[in-house]
Amino acid sequence: MTSVHVDDQERALRFYTDILGFDVKVDMPVGDFRWLTVVDPDYPDGTQLLLEPDQHPAARAYVAALRADGIPAAQFEVSDIQKVHEQLVERGATITQPPTEMGPVWTMLVDDTCGNLIQLATSPEM
Repeated sequence: MTSVHVDDQERALRFYTDILGFDVKVDMPVGDFRWLTVVDPDYPDGTQLLLEPDQHPAARAYVAALRADGIPAAQFEVSDIQKVHEQLVERGATITQPPTEMGPVWTMLVDDTCGNLIQLATSPEM
């Protein structure tokens, strides 16, 4: 399991499921928030991504600093970045960096609507 700090869990849920295509693994109330995880639909028992509220001041500062510097909070592998770019545009995603060749790797950045930049990457070795 790994975390991405988000400023709104419901908006994050919509982005990570409707836009990126993850499936909900766990969604249960925990006080004012939820224990909310998503997984790759091709690997339902794989690594879970915890959509964690950014309520701690250090989390907010960390997320803000990464975003200000254009650094992604998380990176996910895709097999065809051009195809994924087209799909994300069709789904209404905000692309902050279109597919860009960086040597043997192609990357793109997407705004997750919850405070983070998410990088998608592909390369011949991936």
